[in-house]
Amino acid sequence: MSAIDAVGATLAHLDDATRALVRVAAVVAGGNEDQLRRELQQAAHATPHPWVEELLLQTYLFAGFPRALNGMRQWRKLAVIPNEVRDLQLKSSDVRARGEETCARVYGDMYERLRVNIRQLHPLLDDWMIDEGYGKVLGRPELDLPRRELCIVAACAATGQDRQLQSHLHGARNVGVHESVIDEALHAVRDLIPEPAHSRARALWDRIRS
Repeated sequence: MSAIDAVGATLAHLDDATRALVRVAAVVAGGNEDQLRRELQQAAHATPHPWVEELLLQTYLFAGFPRALNGMRQWRKLAVIPNEVRDLQLKSSDVRARGEETCARVYGDMYERLRVNIRQLHPLLDDWMIDEGYGKVLGRPELDLPRRELCIVAACAATGQDRQLQSHLHGARNVGVHESVIDEALHAVRDLIPEPAHSRARALWDRIRS
């Protein structure tokens, strides 16, 4: 299993643990209860439990609190809550700094343009994106950023969020996920996503990498 901790590290292989995690990401965002139970059972055996915890926590950013709560409820039937839950109560300035750093890694050269575009939609959306999304959630160290981005790709593909999918396909590459891994991940969730949505995701990825 390839562990990724350092900034600049890459995800060059889709190991079994990550494949199971990506499949959970797809079903918790867009699947049904039976699919969710099945994939969580697989992940309970194949994937480090802290990774699953972090994936389920980040689900609310991309699929809403109801699906995040349902996912965690099913997971608690398989795994008890960790004795030490590392919630990292950072100062607001530390949350902002971590959020800006994480978001910049994901968006690369498009980061400044992203910030301008989101502020034009509403300044609070920009604040919440950085503080809540990238600072408090996606910047947490318990799951590395390449695997987080790969899971976001699966969630966006499963829910047909093509605009966000495009951003996070780029983002996965920006944080070090190899193109072959993105290929494998999209193939790994093919049976979990309605065919029209999966075909659009594949076509979008083919355009991006070409």
